[in-house]
Amino acid sequence: MFDCSKDVRAYHDQDVTLPKAEQDAMRDRRDSNRKRLQNGLEKAGKPKPTEFFKQGSYAMKTMCRDPDNDYDIDDGVYFHKEDLVGDRGAEMTSLQARWMVRDAVDDGKFKRAPEVRSNCVRIFYEKGYHVDLPVYRRVVTETIFGEDVHFELAASSGWKRSDARDVSGWYEDQRAASIDGIQLRRINRYLKKYARSRFSWRGSILSGFGISALTTEKFRANAREDQALYDTIVAIRDRLDWDLEIAHPVTPGDYITSGSDDSKSRYFREKLTSAIETLEPLFDDDCTREKALKCWDKVFATTFFSERLEEERRASVAPGAAIGSGALMSATAAAADAVSSAGGGRHA
Repeated sequence: MFDCSKDVRAYHDQDVTLPKAEQDAMRDRRDSNRKRLQNGLEKAGKPKPTEFFKQGSYAMKTMCRDPDNDYDIDDGVYFHKEDLVGDRGAEMTSLQARWMVRDAVDDGKFKRAPEVRSNCVRIFYEKGYHVDLPVYRRVVTETIFGEDVHFELAASSGWKRSDARDVSGWYEDQRAASIDGIQLRRINRYLKKYARSRFSWRGSILSGFGISALTTEKFRANAREDQALYDTIVAIRDRLDWDLEIAHPVTPGDYITSGSDDSKSRYFREKLTSAIETLEPLFDDDCTREKALKCWDKVFATTFFSERLEEERRASVAPGAAIGSGALMSATAAAADAVSSAGGGRHA
């Protein structure tokens, strides 16, 4: 396979992972919402949250850069069960708990008012992204073995035993157990970026959580970044060839997918097959760097790789200087190293 490892890694650092400025902006808005919610609950005489806990891709650090700012930030809000009671002392329903949070966080400053959704309260921002606030309650029951403590999510079906912190813990355990946990997270981001590389795919393709589960299951580490990505793509595609179902990693008996012929898993498999076919020329003996980079452009629906080659060519030829072919090759290689991975380990 033609070696484009440095190019693929540069694509990650410059176009896939979130720049620090965006990370900081998200954290600031998260903190502002926490303060807004606490103030709103206090003003309304409602119970205080016991804690907040970041969740989902935001917690797992697998969020990808999106040109439309279509980011989903999950920040769980936790209460004691005994505090969630209504005006007459009755236990709050899951819907009442979500409405309590929605009303408290809405201080009238949002252009679009926060909404109660099936499993959270959603806060919208004009730039395109949103913050989801799932609501949980801490439940303590007495058993013959002592106290049993668990958490329940305020879902559309009622209070459902769940805690997204378990998912974050599972992901960290998977990374720690892998050959290269840092690379695993990068490969995870590439695959999520690919799944969202065409706007028309977004409603039909597998969720980011499903992609993360498959990445941890079939990750193929390699010193070459491009080879690791390609091998993982093939491994996941082959896995989906024999089984489209994806079990929930921390909830026994639950699935991320819907049935044995899940349409979103199937669609993801089809797109992985397309990527594999697009990269076939990289295995030809006469493959050139230009041809290889065009293939990577096509995979991610970008011009990043071809533009990178043009930058190398411009950098390798000094104005007015006559450069022999051997020197030109050396200069081009040096230029490739120079542009390799701006951003380094950012959000690694």
